[in-house]
Amino acid sequence: MAKNIIPHTYQVALNDRIKTNGHKSLLLWFTGLSGSGKSTIANVVEQKLFQNDIKTYTLDGDNIRKGINKDLGFSPEDRTENIRRIAEVSKLMIDAGLVVLGAFVSPYKKDRENIKSIVKDVNFVEIFINTSVEECERRDVKGLYKKARAGEIKNMTGISAPYEAPENPDIEIKTENESIEAAAQRVVDFITPKLSELQ
Repeated sequence: MAKNIIPHTYQVALNDRIKTNGHKSLLLWFTGLSGSGKSTIANVVEQKLFQNDIKTYTLDGDNIRKGINKDLGFSPEDRTENIRRIAEVSKLMIDAGLVVLGAFVSPYKKDRENIKSIVKDVNFVEIFINTSVEECERRDVKGLYKKARAGEIKNMTGISAPYEAPENPDIEIKTENESIEAAAQRVVDFITPKLSELQ
């Protein structure tokens, strides 16, 4: 079947979109435990970028798991496929000229490495939201830890499934020591020079 797929050559290319938008496209990948603050910080980062006329879109469990990945569960295999599909969607959005913000637990190093290979290193910014499981469980924003402790949720990262922390993230945010505003500004400051780099 693959031999019958012949790409069409379109006249509008990524560099044209970058020129029109006035900025480069990127994937900002927020990884950390459930309740660590990934989506909260990504939301503030997106607001700041939007205020600076940066074209953005945020992907998270809510808009991915209810749509394109609604057929997947939380087994290690399904988690890997979940992240692979998100990386492919992100690649398309990068080609569309957007700054994509992905907020996902993404517990496995190999899956995060795979994202990088799909979207290319130069387009990938890894942001580790380093919040202890104790703090995440104390917050328990969605009530997931309580359900996991009661045995209602299997494969809960940090409780009954592993989280492999990034070893060399581009940015590490410790939410127990840093405000959301300060963390978000640090992300914006880090990526601002990248947004003006040539392809």
